[in-house]
Formats: sequence, C-alpha cells, structure tokens
Amino acid sequence: MKTLSVILLTCLAASAQSDLPHFGIGFSASTLGLGVQAATAVTSRANLRAGFNIFNYSDTIHKDGVNYQGDLHLRSVQVTWDQYFGAFHISPGLLVYNGNRATALASVPGGQSFTLGGNTFYSNSATPVGGSGELTVNKAAPMILVGFGNLLPRSQRHFGVNVEAGVVFQGSPKIRLNLGGITCLNAAQTACVNTATDTLVQGSVIAEQSKLSNQAGPYKYFPVVAIGFGYKF
Repeated sequence: MKTLSVILLTCLAASAQSDLPHFGIGFSASTLGLGVQAATAVTSRANLRAGFNIFNYSDTIHKDGVNYQGDLHLRSVQVTWDQYFGAFHISPGLLVYNGNRATALASVPGGQSFTLGGNTFYSNSATPVGGSGELTVNKAAPMILVGFGNLLPRSQRHFGVNVEAGVVFQGSPKIRLNLGGITCLNAAQTACVNTATDTLVQGSVIAEQSKLSNQAGPYKYFPVVAIGFGYKF
C-alpha cells in the first residue's frame, strides 16, 4: 500500500500543471481478484495507472488418495502505462507486489491407500498421515494488457468503462509438501514408518512435489481478463 500511495502522489504531482484529466478512480473485477485502481493522464494519449487486487477462494481437492483442503489467496499491486490508439490501448506494466499463492491442509484417512511419486502407501489407522502444502510464485512479475476503454475519458464524460485482457509473466509456480504421521508400506499395517523421517517416503514426497510443479508449469503465464468502471474527477 505504501508503494501504491507513492506512485499515485507522483502521478498527481506530474499532472497538476497540465490541462489533462488529473485523476480518475475505478473498481475492477478480474482473474487477479476484485480491485481498486487510480490513474492520471501523462500525455493526451497515455495514462499512468496503479491499483491493487484481492480475492479468496476455498475448495477441497482429492488427488491420489490425499485430501487437500485448499485456499487460494490473490493479493497484488499493479502499475501499468496505458498507451492509447483511439479507444484501444496497450498497457505494459508490472505487478510490483505479487502475493498470489495457494495453501492447503493435506490429510489421508486412517487405513486408506495413497500415492506419492508413483509409490503406493497406507495411512496408519492410529496416527493418520497429514500435513500441509503451498504453491508460490515470483513476488514481482511483468505483465502486458490490451483492451478498450479509459478511466480518464478525453471528453466531458465523467464515467468510463475499461475492458482488457493479457498475461502476467510470474515464473513457474513452486510447490512444497510437508507430511507427517505414520505411513505403512502394506495394507495390513505391519510395516510402518515415520512419514517425516523415512527416506523412502520423503523421497516420494519430493518426487510428488516435482510432479505437481510440472503440472502447474503452464501457470507461469497467468491469464488476465478484466472489466472496470471508473469516474474522472
């Protein structure tokens, strides 16, 4: 928020002496979350725009015998340069803060089989397997957007609509799994080990991390689709 405040104050100071629109504020809904944006005109065909986005979503996923109670946390601060060609604009920019991530609580009911890294195990009935997982991305990421509309209409209108789409280049997601409890090597539960310390189980956890990270690889390009409504002061 401090970064966003500095950016907005700088924008306002730069445009205070011009005849261009000084300030506009808007609200948006996008794949980055619900957001608030502000903009100032830099030239007759360009704006500097900044904003933040936030959203939470929870769901339960069942994969390879493991239950993941997951939470998606979208948190970001973006800055873009909006270059206009009529109503159309191209907006290179940056997520100066990319706090988008996912967390999950992992559990395997006692006696149930599960698979990690291609190996099948069984969760101990007395001390079931459980733990946590996390998906993270780069904390800063360049982005590019294209669209139609303007938070600062170059007319007497005060209200504006902005529709745009693009991509954030956030790097390959990184996934970590931390599992504990007792893992058994057979259904009869006669050969059981400590999940957190056994080399075979931990090797399978690392292999599972790599598999999940590879599956999440395409999301290094995070798609952005947004619609916003603004008011020019």
